[in-house]
Amino acid sequence: MEFIKSTEIKELSNPGVVSRQLLNPDNSESTRVTITEVHLEVGASQPRHTHEASEQIWYAVQGCGKLLLENDTVMPFHAGDVVRFADNDIHGLLNDGEVEFIYISVTAPPIHFGYAYNKEN
Repeated sequence: MEFIKSTEIKELSNPGVVSRQLLNPDNSESTRVTITEVHLEVGASQPRHTHEASEQIWYAVQGCGKLLLENDTVMPFHAGDVVRFADNDIHGLLNDGEVEFIYISVTAPPIHFGYAYNKEN
């Protein structure tokens, strides 16, 4: 069993985006998943990107926004929605709502997301 105290959860951030690394290679021996809680301020975005060898599932907890998909496609994403991205699926997110957008991300196999953020808190 592993127990991760809230004080052991690192936060990574970019302007308008905070990613709480709930379960990742730094605080867990899991070889199967990474779990993050992501907060986007109103107007903030995560640019389109892919993960070559991992799939991701996002569960929207609060707010509404737009998924940024391939070929400049966008799709509404609201609290309560779930989306799954297979390996190499293009995805990103724009918070065009009126409140902070929060989602939970499960990534398998695990990824250390430090490369995508400017600083750790």
